[in-house]
Amino acid sequence: MNGLSKDSVTFLTIDESGEAQRIDNFLFKHLKGVPKSHVYRILRGEVRVNKKRVDQTYRLKLGDLLRIPPIRVAEKHEVEQTHIPALEFPIIYEDDALLVVNKPSGVAVHGGSGVSFGVIEQMRRARPQAKFLELVHRLDRETSGVLLLAKKRSALTAMHEIMREGNSDKRYFVLVLGQWMNARQHVKLPLRKFDTPQGEKRVMVREDGQASHTIFTLQKSWPESSLPAFSLLEAQLRTGRTHQIRVHLAHLGFPVSGDDKYGDFARNKVLMKQGLKRMFLHAHSIAFAHPLTGEPLQLSVPLPKDLQGFIARLDAGGA
Repeated sequence: MNGLSKDSVTFLTIDESGEAQRIDNFLFKHLKGVPKSHVYRILRGEVRVNKKRVDQTYRLKLGDLLRIPPIRVAEKHEVEQTHIPALEFPIIYEDDALLVVNKPSGVAVHGGSGVSFGVIEQMRRARPQAKFLELVHRLDRETSGVLLLAKKRSALTAMHEIMREGNSDKRYFVLVLGQWMNARQHVKLPLRKFDTPQGEKRVMVREDGQASHTIFTLQKSWPESSLPAFSLLEAQLRTGRTHQIRVHLAHLGFPVSGDDKYGDFARNKVLMKQGLKRMFLHAHSIAFAHPLTGEPLQLSVPLPKDLQGFIARLDAGGA
């Protein structure tokens, strides 16, 4: 919200970029440098929508007239300013509603948790003319592959509905430690989030967790030779829980190669020396009906060169 002043009232007409957002979330995004406690204070008192008071749960509608009272916005020297480099990531698909990119490993999808910025902030910086750009879903920082962004709020809400109803098909390639035996295996293990004593977010299999369903299909396996046994699986998500693939596999005794949270830490150190510098998890495809046109979309990206290189090493017997 550029141009906010300490001593003047601001009036905004809500366009598609703000439509259907909760008013508190809209204000957090646009009142940079203002404490949340102060945002809630003005919401209770002086903010108006179409000249009426609303509570924090009100969802903005197209054409709403929003009145924001005079407010002190922190000066630049009071707020830590992070330089966000503009960056366009490799584009898999784009139209007026969706933008699908190939996210590299090692890049967060958004800022937070010790990360100053991610894909979404860099894409917004690269496209200053874009009125709306939001993440449809997330990938772990070390996971590469297909990442969806919405260019319209209507597309975002429709995509969330598609995913919530299980009408998308998301598939990953994952290399695990060990000799996987079943050609196709359904894994239904409930997952529960928890915090470690150090405050880190983790996930574990627990009976009181959220229902979670992954289908694993064996692609190829390498018996133990000069390297220990490995198996390449395709993981199809039937639910989309945090760290679902990684925790399901670790619980079954087949940790993801290079996984620094749930993996075999001693083996990971050896794998680093053998050429695998990252977690071997790649979102290789997604299929769904376009949220606005209904057109069937099947989007995919091949394994990155570093993962292809490690597979080639396994094919060569670890030489």
